[in-house]
Amino acid sequence: MIPVLDPHFHPMITLLEEYERDVKKLPEENRARIALSVSYGERREVYVYEGFPDGADDARNCYIAERLAKTLLWLYGGCVLGVYGSERIFECLKNAYREGGTREFDRDFMSRVYEQPFTVVKLEEIPRRRTFSRRMGGHLKGCRIGFDAGGSDRKVSAVIDGEAVYSEEVVWHPKTEEDPNYHYREILTAMKTAAGKMPRVDAIGVSSAGVYIDNKIMTASLFLKVDQTKYGEFVKNMYLNVAKEIGAPVEVANDGDVTALAGSMELGEGRVLGIAMGTSEAAGYINAEGGLNGWLSELAFVPVDCDTCAMQDEWSGDRGVGCKYFSQDAVVKLAEAGGYRFGEGLTPAEKLKVMQALAEKGDPLAERVFTDIGVYLGYTLPFYARFYEIGHVLLLGRVMSGRGGTLILKSCREVLGAQFPAFASLHILLPDENSRRVGQSIAAASLPQDIET
Repeated sequence: MIPVLDPHFHPMITLLEEYERDVKKLPEENRARIALSVSYGERREVYVYEGFPDGADDARNCYIAERLAKTLLWLYGGCVLGVYGSERIFECLKNAYREGGTREFDRDFMSRVYEQPFTVVKLEEIPRRRTFSRRMGGHLKGCRIGFDAGGSDRKVSAVIDGEAVYSEEVVWHPKTEEDPNYHYREILTAMKTAAGKMPRVDAIGVSSAGVYIDNKIMTASLFLKVDQTKYGEFVKNMYLNVAKEIGAPVEVANDGDVTALAGSMELGEGRVLGIAMGTSEAAGYINAEGGLNGWLSELAFVPVDCDTCAMQDEWSGDRGVGCKYFSQDAVVKLAEAGGYRFGEGLTPAEKLKVMQALAEKGDPLAERVFTDIGVYLGYTLPFYARFYEIGHVLLLGRVMSGRGGTLILKSCREVLGAQFPAFASLHILLPDENSRRVGQSIAAASLPQDIET
């Protein structure tokens, strides 16, 4: 089963399964036991697998290890990459993550986020995994503002004792603005609008793309054009400063984690992988205990497609990563591959709306576009399941709106049923239309602890 408009699509899970089958053809005593780990502070995540010994199939061994290492880094996050079981793989990864190497973007990103130099180290033994969990969200008492900062629109909700009394969506263009005062004014305006719908503001919860530590913006695509050298501290403390002006405490979380939180709150269960398809692919995970593992979960940069001619991500420079398969960029890519020509000057968000309108009318090409994205998803969820314990998948975001979202879900289930029987019964939740569009801002409102009033 292949995406018709992208016939060269080569899923990561397929490549990995092919590799595993070939390794198992070797006598057990001739297989190499390989371990990759990523760590930050006391937290360490480890992935152990069998591979070819050094000298047997070095090119494929190194390629698989590089794709897995990148997956671990963007999924779990960390500033130390450890390698056990292969001198050749260690040298390959050390070279890839050096200054000027193919994974320089990844190295610099992790160094900036964790404010430590990124290193690749050789391990003398397989390390023990150390994972931590903390509870997040689900607090509904009082008058709260929930803000969701998307790349194409900003959403805000006024929530009183768990009920949204007001919600709005406003188009904005944060990724093309160089002056961070634009971002500040837009965020403040949204929050003041919500504040005006309630008698007071007890707390503010923010769902925003990027990485956040202590409610500070460590890195975020919303500020892609902003000169970080000039405006670094202003950008880093933006949500804290807006909250001071509103006069309420704030809790900021990655929008993917809030997506998962929204699903966990609705289901009353954990093991929820949330995926929001909008300007990019945002993801988050709520574990079996209903908490966060402290993972990065930036699936936008996790490999999805191994085709050497796969679409290139302009930010990271890598090919075949999730942001080009589960976002409005994927819709535009597939539509143009099918021969559609959009009008001059349209933004990606406007092009998405064109395809969604055509899908509502039953246009065959538009239907094919969303069906193919569902094929992508059907092959990618089993790959994600190698790293997450998944009981439920929650799909949100602008791409999932309307009939297009229904088509994505349908073809995803068809792929899982035909190709991955073990996942055929996976609970994939597509919330109602209103929840898809503003569900994250409402869940975001529950982030701060309850305040006594």
